[in-house]
Amino acid sequence: MLKSPVDIAIVVAFLMSVIGIGIAGMRRSGKSAESFFLSGRSMPWWLLGVSMVACTFSCDTPNLITDIVRNHGVSGNWVWWAFLLTGMLTAFVYAKLWRRSGLNTDLGFYELRYSGRPARILRGFRALYLGVFFNAVLMGSSSIAAVKIGAVFFGLSPLASLLIAMAIVGLYAVLGGLTGSIWADFYQYVVAMTGALAVAWFAVDACGDGGTGGTLAGLFSNAAVNARLSLVPPTSGPGWRSTLMTVMVLPLAVQWWATWYPGAEPGGGGFVAQRMLAAKNERHAAGATLFFNFLHYALRTWPWLVVALASLVVFPDLESMRQAFPAVTDQYLKHDLAYPAMVAMLPKGWLGLVVASLLAAYMSTIATQLNWGASYVVQDFYIPFVNPKSSPKRQVLVGRLTMVSLAVLGILVTLVLEHSKGVFDLMLQIGAGTGLLYLLRWFWRRINSWSEISAMVVSFAVACFFQWGAKPLGIEAWLSSCWRVEWFDLTAWKLLIGVAVTTACWLAATFATPCEPDEKIAAFKAKVSGPKGELAQGILCAAFGCVAVWSCLFGTGWLLYGYGGKAELVCRGWIAQGVAAAAVAALLWLVGRKNLKEEANG
Repeated sequence: MLKSPVDIAIVVAFLMSVIGIGIAGMRRSGKSAESFFLSGRSMPWWLLGVSMVACTFSCDTPNLITDIVRNHGVSGNWVWWAFLLTGMLTAFVYAKLWRRSGLNTDLGFYELRYSGRPARILRGFRALYLGVFFNAVLMGSSSIAAVKIGAVFFGLSPLASLLIAMAIVGLYAVLGGLTGSIWADFYQYVVAMTGALAVAWFAVDACGDGGTGGTLAGLFSNAAVNARLSLVPPTSGPGWRSTLMTVMVLPLAVQWWATWYPGAEPGGGGFVAQRMLAAKNERHAAGATLFFNFLHYALRTWPWLVVALASLVVFPDLESMRQAFPAVTDQYLKHDLAYPAMVAMLPKGWLGLVVASLLAAYMSTIATQLNWGASYVVQDFYIPFVNPKSSPKRQVLVGRLTMVSLAVLGILVTLVLEHSKGVFDLMLQIGAGTGLLYLLRWFWRRINSWSEISAMVVSFAVACFFQWGAKPLGIEAWLSSCWRVEWFDLTAWKLLIGVAVTTACWLAATFATPCEPDEKIAAFKAKVSGPKGELAQGILCAAFGCVAVWSCLFGTGWLLYGYGGKAELVCRGWIAQGVAAAAVAALLWLVGRKNLKEEANG
C-alpha cells in the first residue's frame, strides 16, 4: 500500500505536472482539426520517436513481458521481437510514403489509393471499427494494469481505479490534443524509464532473501531463473519442437508480415502513422520511426526482463502472490501481477517514483489511443459523412467529446477482461492474414477496395470462430490431436489457419474484381513515388537496422548474464555490441549516400 506522505506527494506532483502540460498545449491544439490531431505537421524526429515508444510503453507492457517470461522464459519474447522486421521496413520504406501522401489519417489512404463508393464506405466503416470498437479493446487491455496498480498500491476497487485514472488522463489529453500528448509522452517516458531501472535494481536486491545474495550473478544462478535465461527457445526436452516453432520460427517466418497489431502494423499505421504524418518532412518521419525502433527493442527491454526473472524467486507461484495481496480478486490474479507485486516491495520515496512511472506509462498510451481514435471518428467519419461543412472549432469540439466517450467505453471493456496476454493473442488473431495486403498495396496496382474489405471481414470472422465457436464444435480438440501436433501449439495452429484462410480470400477477391482505373493509380504514384532505386536501398537499410538492434539487444543480455566473472558471456556480449556498432556505421553511410543523391537530383 502507498501510505508514505513522501510517496503520495511524488505521485500527486507528477499528476499535476502532466495536467499542466495538457493545459499548456490547449491554445495551440484548439485552432483546427489538423492542429488538434497532427500538431500542425511541425514535430521533429526525436520528439516523435520518443512519443511513439511512449505510446507502446503502457503500464501493462512490463506486465505482459513478466507473464511471458514466467511461462516461456526470456526467449518467449520473440513473439514481439520479430516485429522489428516490419518496424525497420516502416522506417526506411514506408515512412516517406506516408509523409508524401499528405493525409490527415492513415484511413484517408483508402480514397487516395482506391476509387468509388466501396473506398468511401471502407474508410467510414474502418473509422468506427478501429477508432471505437478496436480502440476500446486496446484501452481495456492497457487498463487491466491500472486496475492492478490501484488494488496493489491504493487498495481501490477496479471501478474506482479506472474512474480516477481515466479522469486524469482524459483531462490533459482532451485539453492538449496531439501536441500536449507528444510533450507529455516525452516527459512520461523519462519518468517511466527511470522507474523501470529503479524496479530492476531493487528487484535484484530483493532476491537476497531467496538465497541468491541480491546480485545479478546470484539471480542468474538460481535454478528457477537459470532455466529461463536462453535467448532462443530450447532444442531438446519435452515439447521443444512446439515451443521453438511457436515462440521463434513462426513469428520470424510468418507473424511479422502476415499479422496486423497496433504499433507494429506492416507498412505502418494507427498512431505510428499519425506521428509520421505530424512530422516536419519525410526525413523527420523516417528518423522518428528509426529512433522508435531502437528505443522500443534495444533500450527498454532488459530492465523489465530482470524484474520478471527476479519475480520467479520472490513469487514462485500464484499462491504466493495471493497471500501477499489478498485485495486482488481471482479475475486479475494472473502471472502478469508479478510485476506490480515486485514494485510494491520498493522503499519509501522510490515507491512513489515508480508508481508515478507506471501511471506515466499508462497515461501516455491511453492519451494516444484517445486522440488516435477520435481522429478517425472526426476526420474519417464525422467530416465526410455527417457534417462536411463543419467549422474548425466544431471539429475540435466533436473530437474532444469523442475522446470523453471513448474513455467511458474503455472503462466498460476493462471490467470484462482478465489479463493482457489473452488480449494480445486475440488481437494477433484478428489481424492474421491482413499484413501482406498492407505491405503490397503501395506497389501492386491489382489490389483494390474489395481486397481490403474481404481481408477485414474474413480475418475478423475467423478470429470470432476460434474465440467462441471452435471449442464447442470440437475443432480445438481436433487441432490439438492432429498430424504433426508436436510442431505447433493450439495458438500457433489458429494463427496459421487464420493467415492461410484470410490471405486466400483477399487474393481471390483481388483477382475476381477489376483493378482501379489507370488515372487513379497514376495520380497515386505521382503523389507518393520517390527516386529510382529507393525501394531496394530502403530494404537494405532495414536489414542493417535489424542487425544493429538485435545485436545490441542480445549483446546487452549476454553482458548482464556474464556479470560476476563469466568471461565467455562477457566476450560474446562485446562482440555483439561491436556488430551493432558496425551495422549502425553501415546504416549511416547508406542513409548519407542516399540523402546526397536526393539533393543532387534536386
